[in-house]
Amino acid sequence: MVCDFTLTEHLAAKRVWNQTTVPVAVRQIEKGAQLLVRLPYREDNRIWLNGLGKSSVDWNKEKKHWALPKSWFNNFVETSLKRYGKLYVIQPYVELEICASACRNAEGHECQCSCMGANHGVHDGTGWFDVSEAFAIRFGATRLACRLMNAKIN
Repeated sequence: MVCDFTLTEHLAAKRVWNQTTVPVAVRQIEKGAQLLVRLPYREDNRIWLNGLGKSSVDWNKEKKHWALPKSWFNNFVETSLKRYGKLYVIQPYVELEICASACRNAEGHECQCSCMGANHGVHDGTGWFDVSEAFAIRFGATRLACRLMNAKIN
């Protein structure tokens, strides 16, 4: 896996992770990795978290976060939104590029492709999956996303 986290992504994630008013979950994709969680302080946080699944959660005193089984992610998100109304999720994602062989193999400067000229005329098909003459995809580097989720108001 290629990781290409930018400084901006790191700073945004760090800022979100270190704030104390909205819960944060860090979803890691590595095999065996745990779901890392920070919550606004409440006396019953351990009891509440332990109610989410069959095993018990761990508190990392040094790094000041909870470690939960990764399989609890969906349940954690749903119950956190009910309890707190908001939740930050920090997670890696694989960037998807869309282009076309006509664009990559172009000779002129005019580009009307969704790559906005990034691949125009490079004559390089490395890593591309050509779905049709007008559509090709390839997966790029793993990036880091921070998103704020809000509970649905009924």
